[in-house]
Amino acid sequence: MSSDESDDWALFEREMRDVQPIKSEPKVPLGRQDAPEMTLAQRREAAVKAAVGSDENFLSGEYVPPLDPHDMLDFKRAGVQNGVYRNLRLGKYTIDARLDLHGMTVEEARRAVFQFVQDCMAQDVRCGLVTHGRGVGRKRPALLKSCVAHWLPQMREVLAFHSALPQHGSSGATYILLRKSERKRQDNWERQHKRKG
Repeated sequence: MSSDESDDWALFEREMRDVQPIKSEPKVPLGRQDAPEMTLAQRREAAVKAAVGSDENFLSGEYVPPLDPHDMLDFKRAGVQNGVYRNLRLGKYTIDARLDLHGMTVEEARRAVFQFVQDCMAQDVRCGLVTHGRGVGRKRPALLKSCVAHWLPQMREVLAFHSALPQHGSSGATYILLRKSERKRQDNWERQHKRKG
């Protein structure tokens, strides 16, 4: 150490000798809180509410525009490529999951559709089929079909949907295209970068 450096160090030590560390509380409380244990069902319900807001505002309690039993359903979010949507409409994607709403009440169907989409996302399913029926001859025709057409655009995981081809239920069923999960996106990114490398 040079004499200039030792002089600086001595000066620094002299100036700092009376300094005391600042005492502060931890910003994040450490240790477990004494919160009551939640059952699995309660945690699942809380997670659903956190994901979509309160039950009253999500997929129910609103006016659902009635559809004709034979109307074709179609929806495409901005950013979905036309070719991808065309392949969905033509039934070219493998259907990896199915949901049948026959015999369900509107409330049961609402919960089933929401859970179906969440399960598909968890399992990396990209294309699913929801069979809702047409409700021909019923007091309120196409009730579940109308609800499905109203609910699906509200779910950000749903990129597009379209009424199915005749072999999959025609206007009584709907193909659903879902977002890629974060894991699938990462896999695709790695695969594409391996090719370039």
